[in-house]
Order: sequence, then structure tokens, then C-alpha cells
Amino acid sequence: MALAALLAYLPGRHAARSGGLVEVERWFNRPLLLIGTAVVLVVASLITELEFRTRRSLIGFVGGLVALVCLGLPLAVATYVFSGYGGRVDRFVSPNRLDRVLTVTNVAVSIDPVYRVEVVAGSGWSARHWRMGVWDTRGDDFVRVDWSGPDQITVTGRKTLAVFDVRPDGSVGEPRMSPL
Repeated sequence: MALAALLAYLPGRHAARSGGLVEVERWFNRPLLLIGTAVVLVVASLITELEFRTRRSLIGFVGGLVALVCLGLPLAVATYVFSGYGGRVDRFVSPNRLDRVLTVTNVAVSIDPVYRVEVVAGSGWSARHWRMGVWDTRGDDFVRVDWSGPDQITVTGRKTLAVFDVRPDGSVGEPRMSPL
């Protein structure tokens, strides 16, 4: 079962790259959940294999149980605390194609937002996301993002302007940077 949890995580990690499938990433890119489950299952299987007739096996059982609690509890608390941050902030549909959406997601685990900007091309299970970059608001390099043309996206910062061209397949070209 632990191997199954790890194998389920691999397609999600692969889909998290630019050009990956959106739904596969959404369902399977859960490292904390899937890798944590694998670790708990391995520790549980090791503990259940112990013979409890000797003093040594009882010490091993208690050691494994303490390790499971000491590693699992802080991980569960961290997941609960940081789960409130992040998430999609905004989305803009392309002016000429309904199957292209510009998404802005807060990926920070702190109070100061850090925005990941992507273009999602397609719909359903065949939708792919194309990363344009990550902008930190602390460095004053992100003000807004919008569709500046039918196949063009502009990311406006306080000091620079980045213009991206969207190709026919939905992928994003290299940015053209210019100072403001």
C-alpha cells in the first residue's frame, strides 16, 4: 500500500511542471498526504511485524510508536496551520477564446503574497497549464496581470513590464521585458 501511495504521487509531480495536465496535478500532486501515508504505512507494517514476547521487541514497539507520533503530529499541525494560505486569487478568460484562462494563484505560506501566473489551455482532463512565472509582492515587482490582446498577456510591475505571447497550442513564449 505504501508503494501504491508513492506511485500515485509520481504522475501528480510530473503534471505539476509547465505543460502538465491540470486535473492530474489537482488530484495527485499531494506530497504531504501521499508520502505521509506511505511513511505511516511502512512504520505501521514494521511495528506489526515485531514479536512482543521479549523486552527488546517491546522497546522497539514503543520507539516506533514514539517516532510515529513525534514525526506525524508536527506534520499534521503544520498542514493544518498552513492550509489557510494560498489558493487561486483571480482568473481571467481570454477575450477571443473561452478555452484559455489566465490564473493568478497565491503560493506563499506567509502573509506577504507570492503570485504564480499561469495560462490554462483546454478544458476537462485534457486541460494543460503553462507557467509564466512567480512574482513576489515584497520586491514591488507585481501590480497586476491582464490580457492585453487576443493572444498576449501583460504582467505589470512597479519597475518592469513583461509581455508574453500565447502560441496557438496555448503554451506561452518567452517574455519581452521593458522598464517602466
